[in-house]
Amino acid sequence: MPLVTQHFGMLFRNLVYTGITRTKKLVVFVGTRKALAMAVNKQNTAARQTALAYLLRQTGM
Repeated sequence: MPLVTQHFGMLFRNLVYTGITRTKKLVVFVGTRKALAMAVNKQNTAARQTALAYLLRQTGM
């Protein structure tokens, strides 16, 4: 899993967690400890743009 500070906009805790939990056998971090620390300490609080509520209303759920 690449963790570099050049792409600090993608360093979020939930993305690291997803990368770790989706692996089958082994995860290898490639990058810097600073980038990992930035990701672990940063939560993505942006609202997600999904159509889930709309789709649920359309199906009658």
